[in-house]
This record gives sequence, C-alpha cells and structure tokens, in this order.
Amino acid sequence: MNLNQLIERVRNILLNPKPTWETIKGETMPVAQIFKDYLVPLAAIPAVAMFIRGSLFGFSYGFGRFRQPIVSGLLGAVLSYVLTLVGIFIAGKVIDALAPTFGATKNDLNAFKVAAYCWTPALIAGVLSILPLLGILGLLAGLYGIYLLYLGLLALMACPAEKVIGYTVVCVVVMIVINALIGLCAGMVTGRMVK
Repeated sequence: MNLNQLIERVRNILLNPKPTWETIKGETMPVAQIFKDYLVPLAAIPAVAMFIRGSLFGFSYGFGRFRQPIVSGLLGAVLSYVLTLVGIFIAGKVIDALAPTFGATKNDLNAFKVAAYCWTPALIAGVLSILPLLGILGLLAGLYGIYLLYLGLLALMACPAEKVIGYTVVCVVVMIVINALIGLCAGMVTGRMVK
C-alpha cells in the first residue's frame, strides 16, 4: 500500500464505512502487511504528537509549565507507539475469541482487520493531543471508532444483527481494560527510565 492508497483507505473508512468494510472483507492481505502498510504509519501519529506536546510544548500545571526531557519524551513516544500496535493486535485476538459467544463467525484475519481499521479515527485524532483544547474532538473520534467497530463486527465477523450491540459493548469494555493495563505498564516502565 503506497501513501495514496493509505490516504484513500483512511478517507474511505472514515467517510464511507459500510462499503469500505465490504471491500476490506474481500481482501486477503495478511496481518503482517496490514501492520506494515496501514498501522505502522498511522500509529506514529499519536506517538509523535505525544512527544511534541510533552517535550517541545510542555504541560501547564497551575502557575508553571513542565516540559518532559527530550530523551524521556522520545522513549515514552517509542513505548507508546509499540504498545499501541500491541494493543491493536490483542484487540483482534479478543474480537476473534468472543465471536462464538455472540453467534459470530470466528476468523482470526477478519477479527484483526476489524481491530486495525476501527482504530483509524483514534489514531488520526492523536494529532489533536498537541493542543489540549481539542481533546474533546479526540473523544468524538474514539466514539466514532466504536461505531466503526460495530459496523466491522456486522460485516466481517458475520455477527447477527440482534447480538452485535452486545458484542460491540463487550469488545469495547475488554479493550478499555487491556489499554488501561498497557498504559499502566508503560507508566511503570517510563517512570523507571526517568529515575
């Protein structure tokens, strides 16, 4: 996937998701290629934004401003980047594991596609973290990602319509827990690196 194809896929999944999920359903691109061509570039967006915000602009606390040291900022951004990719991979495994519970079809590749592409709005909106006032837009992007998850579960996991809301809710709750644990681990690691 070249840059133009990447931009086209992002635009299509964000602006025209239903037919895009049907296109994705027919693709046989392996997990490694989805990582390399789609997730690796997109996951860099929030990591770079986090570095810019923390190390270049800094954070305001009451009467002062705190800037993270450059090395700590870079390490944190790299760790965040890697853990984002790991989190998406785990999310795909969760989606696949939960499929039979909700009458959906187990399919490891399709489950990974759902996880990868439903994260698109959150990854793109990661750039908004540079300016804290735009944080609400990041929240809206996350909510749109839940809608994309819902559509992906219907299209790629063949989930019955009457069970897809439950499937979506359980996937979201499990992903929140996974991401909280990943964030906790990242915080512990970066906290030790700074000392």
